[in-house]
This record gives sequence, C-alpha cells and structure tokens, in this order.
Amino acid sequence: MKISIRKGFGFGLTSGIITTLGMVVGLDSGTHMKAVVLGGIFIIAIADALSDALGMHISEEYEAKHSRTEIWESTFATFFTKLIVALTFVVPVLLLELSTAIMASIIWGLSLIIIFSYFIAKQEKANPFPVVSEHLVIAVAVVIITHFVGDLVAMLV
Repeated sequence: MKISIRKGFGFGLTSGIITTLGMVVGLDSGTHMKAVVLGGIFIIAIADALSDALGMHISEEYEAKHSRTEIWESTFATFFTKLIVALTFVVPVLLLELSTAIMASIIWGLSLIIIFSYFIAKQEKANPFPVVSEHLVIAVAVVIITHFVGDLVAMLV
C-alpha cells in the first residue's frame, strides 16, 4: 500500500474510532437518547471526516515534499476511512437497546484499536504489548472523560 494511502487510512481509522466512541459515550451519558446518539454519529461521519480530510490535505501540502497525487490520496483515504469507521457505530445503536449498544460500541472501538495497534507494532517489528497498551490507555481515557463530560453537561441543563 502506498505511504500516502497508509497515512490517510491510519489517521482516518484512529480518528474515526476515538472521535466517534467519545461522542457516543458522551452523548449517551448526557442525554440517554438514541436519536441524539445516532444524529451525533452521522454528524461525526460527515462533518468530522471532511474536517480531518482537509486537515490531512493541508498538513501534507505544508510539508512541501509530496506530489499533488500523494496529497489527494492521503486526503481521500482519510475521508473515506473515517466515514466508514464512524458509520460502523450506527449498527449497534440501531439494533440494540441504547445501554447495550453503548457497551457494544466500546467493545467494538477498543477491539479495533487493539487490532490496528498490534498490526502497527508487527509492521515495525516492535513488541506489540507497549504499543497496544499505550493506544488502549488513551482510548479508555477518552471513554472515561467523555462519559463524565456528558454527565456534567446533563447536570448543567
């Protein structure tokens, strides 16, 4: 896989998991409303995927060492990966009761982080445990923090 596509894929995958997972957990703890959580997922899938793709595009341009083709490959890979990954979180919310869907989403998101982190470590010929642990700790921190932020917002309104 070309490095430009790998960059976009890795960024889109990670951002898609962490952003969507944090938003799902935060909106659930703040509202406990399935429609709000679903709306948030669709908004993240579209608006944040476009935002991240533009961020990747500008970042690659700013480095001034990539061809126009490479820049656009990274841009599109970021957008489509983030869009698809974010939309996978719709499935449990549509099919399950909301509290169960949130747990399924957490398991799904953390599983994806573990698998991708393991793949990265193996590709770099590194010990997977520190790589997976580091990424998992950050993801779990996002889940915990966004849960409490959602609780705080619910108390304020």
